[in-house]
Amino acid sequence: MCAGAELAAVVNHKPESRAAFAADYDIPRQYATVEDLLADGSADAVVIGTPNFLHAPQAVAALRAGLHVMVEKPMAMNAAEARGMVEAAASSTALLMIAHCFRFHPELVWLREQLAAGRLGRIIRTKGYGVHVAWGPSGWFSERNLAGGGALADMGVHAIDAARFLLGDPQPDSVYARVGTHYGGYDVDDTGVILVNWQGGVTSYVESGWWQPYSDGPCAATHVYGTLGFGQVFPTELMLRESPGAEPVRVPCGISLDRVHHPPQSVYDAQMAHFVTCIREGCQPSPGGADGLASMRVLDAAYESARSGRVVNL
Repeated sequence: MCAGAELAAVVNHKPESRAAFAADYDIPRQYATVEDLLADGSADAVVIGTPNFLHAPQAVAALRAGLHVMVEKPMAMNAAEARGMVEAAASSTALLMIAHCFRFHPELVWLREQLAAGRLGRIIRTKGYGVHVAWGPSGWFSERNLAGGGALADMGVHAIDAARFLLGDPQPDSVYARVGTHYGGYDVDDTGVILVNWQGGVTSYVESGWWQPYSDGPCAATHVYGTLGFGQVFPTELMLRESPGAEPVRVPCGISLDRVHHPPQSVYDAQMAHFVTCIREGCQPSPGGADGLASMRVLDAAYESARSGRVVNL
């Protein structure tokens, strides 16, 4: 059982790893393709954790068959594919959720609540990180035709969505980016700096990278600058001033979860529990397809800006 749901089937085109996974988790059914699973009709929902180029076709097929879908980030190879997924969900009775897991981290939730309550005043800018220090992935992650992009699509998207979540989910207005490949022989980016101007006037600075020698914070660490003070996650706290010249007063979050490179298991558990609850209660998941699409629009614009050297207006 997983969050009150039965883990009923595994889909994998590799027989050996499929069988091993099924044995490890006592999964009763195995399929070589999503189409085989859908033809059987023995599932209510699917979690898509395949390489990025498969996200859109597999999600659209499942949604059209009436299966609820949770798909890993980035939700697609580009914004056009993401729109197709959103449209498929809109014309289906099934739900579409995007696995932007940091939205279920209690420290990000706490900071979002502080910002929504106005404790930092008007927000001016944010600074966030989606960086692997001294390591990076291999395999399909580093192949453009399978992943769509490199560190920006893999890691930067965490920081982009974290900033958007903290700000109350505004839409992007314009993007400027510089990305490059400096640490490997792959055909995708491993270094990036982007500026996102959101509707409403806030600007977000985001660093992305693999194999970087240093990062100012772990994945999804975000600094928030407001007219009344400063807030951050990882470490999570506020720094408030009663007046412009006063000494800052530290307001700790009071929550501290173990962090290395990824969130603790409890965050993924909360994400899955939300997906199952939305299915049972018939409510739209958050983050949904529109949230994933917003991130894809930023990614597309960032890569276009890096190619052209210009600001891309959205």
